[in-house]
This record gives sequence, C-alpha cells and structure tokens, in this order.
Amino acid sequence: MKITTNSGVRPNPELLAPAGSPACALAAFEAGADAIYAGLAKFNARERGENFTPERMSQIIAHAHRLGRKVYLTLNTLVKESELPEVAETLAMLEEMGPDALLVQDLGIIRMAREYFPKLVLHASTQMGFHNSAGLEVAEKLGVTRVVLERQMTLEEIAAVRKSTKLELEVFVHGALCASLSGACLFSSYLGGYSGNRGKCKQPCRRRYFGKGGNGFFFSPQDLCTIELLPQLRELGIESLKIEGRLKQPDYVKQTVGAYRMLLDTPPDEFAKRLGEARNMLSKGCGRKWSLGFYTKESGDTLISHDSLGAAGQLCGSVSELRENGFGFTTSKRLFLGDRVRVQPQSGDEGPALTVTRMFVDNEPARKALPGQRVLVLCDKPVAPGGLVFKIGESFADYSKELAALPPPREKLNLALKLTASKIEIELTNAPFPHWERALSLQAASSRPVTAETLEKEFAAADSEQFALGSFRCEIDGGYFLPASELKSLRRAFWDEVKSVLRPGSTFRESAVGLEKFRRAYLEMKPAYTLPEHLTETVAMKPNGAEPGNRKAIRACGVFDFNKLSNEAILPEFCPEEKLESVRRAVRNAAASGIRRFRITSLYALALLEKYRGNEIIASPPLPVCNSMAALELSRFGVTRATAHLELEKESVEALRDKSVLPVELYRYGRPVLLITRARIPAEGELRDARGNGFVIRFDKRSGLTRLYPQKIHSVPRLAGVYDYYDLQNAHWNSQETGTFNYDGSWF
Repeated sequence: MKITTNSGVRPNPELLAPAGSPACALAAFEAGADAIYAGLAKFNARERGENFTPERMSQIIAHAHRLGRKVYLTLNTLVKESELPEVAETLAMLEEMGPDALLVQDLGIIRMAREYFPKLVLHASTQMGFHNSAGLEVAEKLGVTRVVLERQMTLEEIAAVRKSTKLELEVFVHGALCASLSGACLFSSYLGGYSGNRGKCKQPCRRRYFGKGGNGFFFSPQDLCTIELLPQLRELGIESLKIEGRLKQPDYVKQTVGAYRMLLDTPPDEFAKRLGEARNMLSKGCGRKWSLGFYTKESGDTLISHDSLGAAGQLCGSVSELRENGFGFTTSKRLFLGDRVRVQPQSGDEGPALTVTRMFVDNEPARKALPGQRVLVLCDKPVAPGGLVFKIGESFADYSKELAALPPPREKLNLALKLTASKIEIELTNAPFPHWERALSLQAASSRPVTAETLEKEFAAADSEQFALGSFRCEIDGGYFLPASELKSLRRAFWDEVKSVLRPGSTFRESAVGLEKFRRAYLEMKPAYTLPEHLTETVAMKPNGAEPGNRKAIRACGVFDFNKLSNEAILPEFCPEEKLESVRRAVRNAAASGIRRFRITSLYALALLEKYRGNEIIASPPLPVCNSMAALELSRFGVTRATAHLELEKESVEALRDKSVLPVELYRYGRPVLLITRARIPAEGELRDARGNGFVIRFDKRSGLTRLYPQKIHSVPRLAGVYDYYDLQNAHWNSQETGTFNYDGSWF
C-alpha cells in the first residue's frame, strides 16, 4: 500500500552523487543530482581519489548553490591525537567555505565541530555504524541532523528505525559494497597499515584466498543496484539516496545519476516500462554483477560469489603478450581511445588502471578496436602475464572548459536583517561596514506576507564579482506586504553601497573565534583522574574457556553469557532492531545480578546504558577511540574508560593517554576481529592469502555474523599509565605465533 503524507504521495528523496573530482561534480549536476559529496586531500575516506583543492571546492559550492543544489564535504576518517590541531584548522576553513553539511565519522571531530564551529551542519557517516533505533537516539544527542545508515540493514529494519526518529536518513542505493560492517574493518590496515578508516583501503577483500575446501574470493561482494526498490525507498520516507563511487570517473557518475534521476522522475504507472532503459544506462558504468545488497535476506545470502573474480568492469580479454612499452590481447569488447582499463592479476591482487591514450590494431595505429581484433595498448606500468583486461570506464569529456569558466570564489558577507513596518535594517557581522537602513511604510498582508526565506533569496542576488551572501539572520516583527519591485530596489541599493564602500579582502573570519577557543581549551585539557598504584587487568573470556592468569583480574564475558564469577558484561557490536529488546533485558538481568561494569562495542549501547550511569562503562573495539576529543565526547554519555583504537601505533596511544580525560586501556593480547559481516561466506576455518598470511573465519549462529580473525595472536608489551585488556574469546595463552599489528609500525 502506498504511504502518503498530507500532500499526497511522498516527494522524491534527494539523489546524492559521488564527486571524486571537480569534473565528476559537474557531471553529477548535469545528470540531475540534487547534491554531491566530495572531499579535500586529507581526512576523507577516499584519499586515493583526485579530490579537491580548497579553492576549487569553494567554486563548486558556489556553482552548486547557483543551481539550487547542495554540496556535502567529507571529513569522515579517524584522526590521531597529533592531528587534532590540523583538524581544527580544517574545520575553521570549512566553516568559512559554507558547505551544506559535513560528513563525519570520528567522535572527536563531531565534538570539535559542534562546540567550536557551530555553523557546520553534521551528518553521521555510515562508518559510525548506526543500525537501530537506540543508535539513532545517540546520534540525535551527538548533534547530527542526518544519519547514513549501516549498509548491512534490511528494508524491514530500515522501515522499523524510520518510525523511531525525526533525523534525516540516508541510504546507499548503488555501487560497490564492503564485506564488513561499516567502520569495523581492519583487514587492509592489518595487511600493511593502509587503513580503510583513514581513506587508504587496499581492498584485500577482493583478493583470492585459499582454504582446506578450496580457494576463492570469499570476501568480495557483488555490487549494489536498487533501481527496482526505488518506490519502496520513497515510501519509507528516506530523505537521501546515495550512489557510491568517489574513485570513479565522470562517465560512471553521469550514466549512473542519469539512470536514477530518470526513474525517480518517472510517473508510477510508467516505472516498470523504464526499468530496462535504466539498466542499459547503468551497464555502461562497468561494475560488477548487480545485487540488492543486504536489503533482502535472499540477496545477503548470495551476495558473495566466491568463484567470481573480485575485479570490477567488463572483461575484454587476457594479456597474451608483454612488451617494454605495453601489452597485447585479443579484445572481446569495443575499445576506444580515452577508455579506461584495469589489468587484473589472476591472484585478485590490485592491478594497474590506465587510460588508453595510444593503441595499435594489427600493428596499425587505431582510435578504436572491434571485438575479435588483436590490440596492443601502450603503457608504462607493470602488467602481470596472463592478467585479465577489464574495461572500467568509457571515454568522457574532461569538463576542462566548464571548470575554467567557473567564476573565482567570492568573499562571503554575513547579514543580520531586521524588518518592521517602518524600516529595514541590515548589519554585516563579519565586515567593517556601517549600519544600513531605509525607511518603509508597510501594510499588514491579507495573504502571503513576506518571509525570511523570500528575503534571503532576494539578498542572495548580490550582483557582485567580489562579494556573496554568507549566513543570513532575519527578524520580522509582523506579517507585512512588501511588493517584489520594492524589495528588489532595496536589495540593489544595499549591494550598490556595499560595493562602493567595502574593499575586497576586508572581511574577517568568524571561524577564527572558534579556532582560538579550541586552541585555548585544548591546551588546558589534561587527564581528569588519578590512576591507582596497581592497575587491575581485564580478561575477556568465553563460557568454559581459558582462565585468567591473575586471579584478581576482572572477568569479562558476553552480556548473554555472564555467570557468578563474571565482573563485566560485553554488549554485542551489532544488534538489529528485532533483537534490541533482548539486549535490553540482558543488561537488566546483568545489573540485577550485581554486574557493575559494562563494555560497549558500538554507539547504540550508550542508549541502553542510560539508566545505569554511575556504573563503569568502557568503550572498546570495534568502537574506535583515537583522540582525546573522542574520549571527552564519550564522557558526556557516562563512559568511564576508553580502549585505544587497535590501529594506533605506540606513539599515538601514548599521546592519547597523556591528553585523555578518560583512563586509557590497551588491547594487549588476543585475536582482534578484522572483518565482521552479515553476508554468508562460503568458507570456514583457516585461510591463507597468496603471500602466506593466515586467517581464521568463524560463523556465529546466535548473532548470524561471520568474523575474520588473524592467525597470529596480537601481543604487545605493557605500557605505563594504561590499563591492560586481554581477549581470550578466540585465543589461548602462550601462543607461539604472535604479531603486533600496527603498534610497532606506522598507521597510514
């Protein structure tokens, strides 16, 4: 049954497009995107992309606003303690830039933005892992206005949480999928320090792995395509539909946005007829096999096809000839100059991608090659013998002329306007400009009185090459009729005077005030606790598992598994809406049995423990705490201790310890979870990759989750001034095969 509002059928949700480059941004707007999401060179989850300079980003934001579109900036990585001053500088710059929202993951960045740069609107990244109504309660208290939901939720679960919150909800509708729960993947980081939480994922999930039952691509999901679900997503009341692909080129963005735009604008009675046309458009995007992702249980169960190579694109052939200046193959697809290809090793390791700038067909220079023809592509990158050649993009306009034609960024003037029956007054709050006013004689409006929105829209028409409207505050003391011609005359008079009086470069940055406040507060921050002389260690155990070596150790176990010897209950890292009440009951039972310590592994648990403030609450992996600002934010919710994020190297743990208002705990021993998924993985037990790295994969029937662990036990030495945490849930004492993850190295 169709869900309706007071105005009838629900309006179209926002169509949100990826923009990994300025050209992609223009392609997205040209194809009909309502908004784009994009990042600068640092602190965004796609640092491997081209991304934007601050100057170009300012131009794109201004261009989007002229079109009536929106730009969301991504500052959605985890940050170390040493990076907080630079993050503060970035936040100050972004506040001046004026994006429509900031997409964030790190609790420390949320804290800094909310407290010191309040003009920034905050959206919670999918990396924060919000997936139930309890989590959305926490999100609202954090001060975000929109949540990008966990990608492994079903449609039924999304429908349930939609009813529980007034926050805007955003979901992914198209593109590549991660195998792991969002924000909980350490796979790439474990294999060399290239963290997906830092925008540097090397995609080990796309590689081939070897087990006792055979080999395959056990962690490589099919791509997401939800065109057939668009009517349902609209009826659910989802505010934004997000397309993945900030590492893609403009051709992909244009084709994908165009297909979804066409279907969103298609009348319901014609929708089914146009699905074929949309599929044809999307097929040019050169992705993997399509699926409905995790939106249906059936799709989640078949999402991993282990015998399919993890590469994306249209297979064109395999390398049969290697030369110093290129490689040869017989193509099975049309190939043109300007197309992009990737040569994928059979191992599944990442292969080189390149744009075809020169090629030969039958030893003659050519601009195109037809199926069945012998092709030599010139390139200077190493190519694997027998590598599979995938077409990953078509030739596209580079938008260089359009980008060159964008006007330079203008200085933004922040206006405070007051309107009464007798006059209009305007103050510039960020520039040395005299008080401006004009006398009026307004009458009460019988209908359609002038509104703040009308005034803002009018005064945004600055007609100036140097200045533009920034923030706008408005006060109207009644309902007045203000003729459009008179309003335009007032606007022209105001801006003419601004242009004649105000010199370019004379505005001051209001964000500088917030930056200075942050600097002062940060310099004054210091640990707000005194550690006891002897720090009691905590040991996490399974029922009937390995025992602590120290009898005085705090014994931790799952909240469903505690017994009379337990001192601490661990809440699950993932709790779908249908199981939320059972976790609430388990918490109540634990508290009634005398448990006074709770370990949270996901933000939703903060809402469940609201009634139990005063007990000890420890934030623990996979919930990441990387910096003192994140610890400070968690202290608002009653958290009393924080485990240093597993990816942190020793220096960063020490920096966190020396600044955190919460005592810090170190994960000293155990098998950390590298990947957690709801997908059905067609493998169990021990696995190895082509380099000999060993892993263990286990399915948990109670939670329905599959977890990947390293074969090696994580073991690091004691660090002064922090508590010790030993994890025996999937490990035993005295293992001979150990490692230190990133602790002794560098976390990229």
